[in-house]
Amino acid sequence: MRKTIISLLWVGVLLSGSAVADTLAMQDNAPDRYVVVKGDTLWGISGHFLKQPWRWPEIWQLNKADIKNPHWIYPGDVVLLDKSSGEPRLRLLKNEKSPASAPVSGKVSPRIRSTSLADGATPSIPLSAISPFLNKPLVIDNETFAAAPRIAAGPDERVIFASGDKVYAVGLTGEVGDNWQVFRDGKNLIDPDDPERKRVIGHQVEYLGDARLEVTGDVATLRLTSSKEEILVGSRLIRANEAPFLNFVPHVPETPVSGRVVSSYGGVAEAGPLTTVVINRGSDQGVDVGSVFFNYKAGRLIRKENRNEPDRYTPVEKNGNLFIYRVFPAFSYGLVLDSTRAVNVGDEVKTP
Repeated sequence: MRKTIISLLWVGVLLSGSAVADTLAMQDNAPDRYVVVKGDTLWGISGHFLKQPWRWPEIWQLNKADIKNPHWIYPGDVVLLDKSSGEPRLRLLKNEKSPASAPVSGKVSPRIRSTSLADGATPSIPLSAISPFLNKPLVIDNETFAAAPRIAAGPDERVIFASGDKVYAVGLTGEVGDNWQVFRDGKNLIDPDDPERKRVIGHQVEYLGDARLEVTGDVATLRLTSSKEEILVGSRLIRANEAPFLNFVPHVPETPVSGRVVSSYGGVAEAGPLTTVVINRGSDQGVDVGSVFFNYKAGRLIRKENRNEPDRYTPVEKNGNLFIYRVFPAFSYGLVLDSTRAVNVGDEVKTP
């Protein structure tokens, strides 16, 4: 049975780094209460109260003991801003009709639990924007990809296939009913910090669709069950895995990290809100799932009126937030949030 993705991601983790010592910066027009509506995310709700939405766990004053007995936030629940103690904190007033409604006494905090996304609980970030990337390899070394099973033919002379078509594959082993994912070759990810632009930090492949094994053999028969793009003879097959069970907990990495945007997934030139981008920092540099980065626009060379002028650049400016949701050793995938301008390859990213 496929594991479900965590839909509430406020947990009792005290944030590390200098941000912990900072005073929580409240929005100038922060409301006294907020009624949760369908389509809300925890990041978006927090933005009504905090200038730094990722610091939500602090304003709930959570700690690791708060993980044990999960409470949920659903449409109709009310988030209350309490300033009676001198420090702002948030409390939750449950809607009587919400699936997790319970009497409110003392501090009620959102906590972590696995559940079906269909039950209406409020997700931390827009899961629809990242779910296609959670259970797919996306990055694989050249040798492994070249040796993967391949689609070799269809039932006729066509070389392009789509959902519902039967295809034949070679080099594939498995059992009838197994699910496979279809990919085509993509591009090398080049580290922008390498002065010679030669250092490859990964090889990105492009997901095309899904297939189910119907007949085993030296030449196996599969049925394409979905197709995101046209599937060609020669496309590679990777066994489908369950979506990973992840805690998307907003936090600052234990040590400061800075890097650059390597690419935007899908090859778009300018990445906007809810777009996935790749940065050239990963677990080897201390990045983990839930790490928060600030995105900065790279300075642009100012046009000279004469050749004797020195090179001048526009100031580097903060452009928004980047939320890391998938990590590899040398790079990571992040979701662009709250950006005011397009995010481009080469833009700088830094931990708060």
